[in-house]
Amino acid sequence: MDASRAAAAGRTASPATARRINDRLALQLLQSEGPLTAGQLKSLTGLSRPTVADLVERLQAAGLIAVVGESGAQRRGPNARLYGIVADRAHLVGLDLRTHSATLAVADLLGRVRAERTVPVGPDDTPETAVATALAAVDRALGAAGAAHPHTLAVGAPGLVDPATGRLGGNDWIPPWHVALVGALRDRGTSAVLLENEVNLAAIAEQRDGAARDRDTFVLLWLGHGTGAAVVLDGALRRGASGGTGEIGFLPVPGTGALPSASGCDGGFHSLAGSAAICALAAEHGLTPDPGPAGPAAADAPPAEALVRAAATGGHAAFLDALAARIVLGVAAVCAVLDPGCVVLGGEIGRAGGAALAERVAERLARLSPLRTEVRAGTVGGRAVLLGAVLAARDAAQNDLFAPAS
Repeated sequence: MDASRAAAAGRTASPATARRINDRLALQLLQSEGPLTAGQLKSLTGLSRPTVADLVERLQAAGLIAVVGESGAQRRGPNARLYGIVADRAHLVGLDLRTHSATLAVADLLGRVRAERTVPVGPDDTPETAVATALAAVDRALGAAGAAHPHTLAVGAPGLVDPATGRLGGNDWIPPWHVALVGALRDRGTSAVLLENEVNLAAIAEQRDGAARDRDTFVLLWLGHGTGAAVVLDGALRRGASGGTGEIGFLPVPGTGALPSASGCDGGFHSLAGSAAICALAAEHGLTPDPGPAGPAAADAPPAEALVRAAATGGHAAFLDALAARIVLGVAAVCAVLDPGCVVLGGEIGRAGGAALAERVAERLARLSPLRTEVRAGTVGGRAVLLGAVLAARDAAQNDLFAPAS
């Protein structure tokens, strides 16, 4: 809601509702613009001076804002005071769960990361050991950030998240420790725990801070260790009846020689565009692995990212052409059903391929589909799930704290 509409709503609402609307509007401005004076809040909101004075007093009393300085060297006194959100009012945790690792970040109420950890999970570790390792990492990171406990945790994990129960399910290949860790976090009872499919969180990151910042409708095609898609329509994530929107790895496509099944995506799009398939394709074109610096999920993935990056920067046109011919099969199917107007090639592979890969996919898509669709390279890359988790936790915490009770 923009300032003029919010001010109009405040004038027609009940006094209590108007106060909540005005408070939220002021906090949103302080979030987006940084510290502001009361006069600047008045100008940006269109509210009267007494109304702004009242909301500033209310938000200070609630511990949500504080004086953080003064505006201008020549100005002194109450009118020059700069008000900012008290970032330490609440702490947040974002977690990115992979098959053999967990990466987490502790952030303040503004979403600024204060501490970060990555811990490996061995293939022979029991679920109990893996959970204990992850919980200890969370506690150490909270301690490093000076936080006793988080207000909200957001967890990104592969698999289906049931919209009705908020639980992982429907996938036999989900590591058991993922389910156990989410349960352990919820059992602590001190924080709200949000669970979201990892690719959906990556889409949040690409929309807020990445390649889709100017789009309300787009599809993120995740290309990494596995394949997936996130669908954003009119600014909202679409999860589907069972949480399975975007399980594109199961899409039947030509060229695999088989069909996927309910228990596995071998034979589907995953068999053409997953990291193992990309490594095999690179070998056919004479490209050998030369891994770059390891990222948070390095233990989970073959060196497909390094191979694609080397091809994109080294001019290996034949390999990029062959890879684009595979990827476009998934993109064309998505466009035929959703007509999103924009597809972002995300994940480690999408970012590594960059414009060279995106342009090739776009060229082939234009020949397969009459629907005008822009294809972009993702810019957030392998950290997209973690950053999306922090953003989701921030939104949830702010929705709670920035909506004072009547």
